[in-house]
Amino acid sequence: MDSDNNELSLSARQRRRLLQALGSATLMGGMALSGRVAAQALQASQENVLDVAIIGAGLAGLTAARDLQRAGSNSFVVLEARDRVGGRTYNHDLGNGVISEAGGQWIGTGQTAIYDLARELDVETFPTYYQGKNVYLVGGAKYEQDLGNDETPRSAIVEKLNEMARRVPSREPWTAVDAGSLDEVSVGQWLAAQGISNVERLSFDTSIGLTTGTPPANLSLLHYLSIINSADCSMEKLERFKGGAQETRIVGGSQVLSLKMAEALGDKVRLSCPVQRIVGWDRDIVELHTHQGIIRARQIIVALHPALCNQIAFDPPLPEGRAQLQKLWPSHAPMRKTVHVYKRPFWRKNGLNGQITQADGPLILSYDNSPPDGSIGVLAAFVRTSQLPHDPIRAQNTLSDIYAQVLGEEALHPEQFHDYDWGKVDSWTLTCVGSIPPGFLTRWGRYLKPAVGRLIWSGTETADIWASGMEGAVRSGRRAALEALQALIRRPV
Repeated sequence: MDSDNNELSLSARQRRRLLQALGSATLMGGMALSGRVAAQALQASQENVLDVAIIGAGLAGLTAARDLQRAGSNSFVVLEARDRVGGRTYNHDLGNGVISEAGGQWIGTGQTAIYDLARELDVETFPTYYQGKNVYLVGGAKYEQDLGNDETPRSAIVEKLNEMARRVPSREPWTAVDAGSLDEVSVGQWLAAQGISNVERLSFDTSIGLTTGTPPANLSLLHYLSIINSADCSMEKLERFKGGAQETRIVGGSQVLSLKMAEALGDKVRLSCPVQRIVGWDRDIVELHTHQGIIRARQIIVALHPALCNQIAFDPPLPEGRAQLQKLWPSHAPMRKTVHVYKRPFWRKNGLNGQITQADGPLILSYDNSPPDGSIGVLAAFVRTSQLPHDPIRAQNTLSDIYAQVLGEEALHPEQFHDYDWGKVDSWTLTCVGSIPPGFLTRWGRYLKPAVGRLIWSGTETADIWASGMEGAVRSGRRAALEALQALIRRPV
C-alpha cells in the first residue's frame, strides 16, 4: 500500500511539473514544450502501460509520433498493419536512385506544414515539369493547349466557385449558412446548369476527379467548396500545376518523408501489426489487441482513413454517430497509377509536357514524372481501372498506343512498365482520397473530429485545411499529438 501511494505521489508530482512547463512554454505549432521537464512528466507511471499508442504509420501517425518525441515523451508506440511505412505514399524503385510515386506525390502553394517537415528532415524539393502543351483526346479529335505559361483570364465558373467557397468553412463545412442546400447538389449537377462547353466540362471533370477521386456527378458541392476554401478560396491553387497544389515534387519521392521519420523513431514503429480490437476506450487504460499481442495505453491516436476503422472491433461499441460515420464513409476511390519509363523525356523537345487527357478511354491523365535532371523519361498516369486490362503486357501496350497518338512512335517502346492498383495491393487501402457524396456531410460530418473517450482521430480526412492531401495528413498528426499531450496532463492525479 505504501508503495502504491509513493507511485501515485510521483505521478502527481510529474504531472504538476508538466503543467508548469506548459504554462511557461510557447506552443510553437502546438509542440514546443519544455524539453526534459516534459520528458520526465510523460513517463509511464505503471509498468507496461504506455502514454500513447498510435495506429497507422502514414504521414499522420508518424508526424504525431515525431512530435511526441520532440516534446520529450518516449512512452508511445506506432502500430502499422502493412509491412512498410508511408500509408498512401509509396515509391516505385526504377533503379539508379530514380523513383516514381505510386501514391500521393505533389505539394504546392500554401502547404506550409509539409514544406516545413521536408526542411526539418533535410529533404529537398523540385518543380514539377509542366512547361509546354497538354493534349485532350476527345473521340478521334485532338486538342492542344499550353498551360505551362497559362496567362488566360480566370473563367466565370471558377470565379463563381471561389466566391461560393468563401461561405463554406473548410474546418466545419456543415455549419455553413446554406450547407443544407449545397449538400443536396452534386458538383456535376451544378456544372451542368452553368452552360459550359464539352471541352470545358472535360477539363473540369478531369481536374476535379483527380483531386477528389470521384466524378463530379458523385461529389457533394458542399464538400468541394470546403476543399476550395482550404486552398485560400482559390480553385486555381487547388487544381493547377503552375502556382497550385501540383507545382512541386519531393526529391526521393513522397514516401521518403515517412521513411526518414520511421528511421528516427526506431523500434517504436512496429510493422505487420494490425490492430484487431480496442477494448475499454472509455476507461483510463485502453487495451489494443494486435497480431503481436496486447498493448495497453492511456491515449490512442487513430491515424486511419475513417472507413478503415471498420476493420477494428470496438468494445464497448462506439457511439452511434461515430459508428455510422465510419460505416457509411465512402471508400470507392482507390486509384490506379501506371508508369512508363523511357531513355529520355523525348516529348519535351516537341514542346509537349506529357499531359494527355482522354475523354472516353482508359487514360484519365498522364504527366511527366521524370527525375529532376531529366536523365530518363518517366510518364506516369492515372487510369480508369475498369477500362484498362490488368494483364501487365496488355495494360502497357494499351497505354503505349494512346501515348503514340500524341507523342509519336517512340512512345511504343518503354524500357519499364509499372502498374499500381491501390484497390488490390492490400486490405489496408480502401481508398486514396476523400470522395464525399451529396447529403453526407450535413448528416455525419460533425462526428468526424471530436475525440471519443480515449480515442483521438487523426488522418488527412480530419484536417482543418487541405484535407485528403499530404499537407492535411501532417497537420492532423500535429493536432493529434497536441491533443494527446493535453489529455494526459488533464488526467486526475
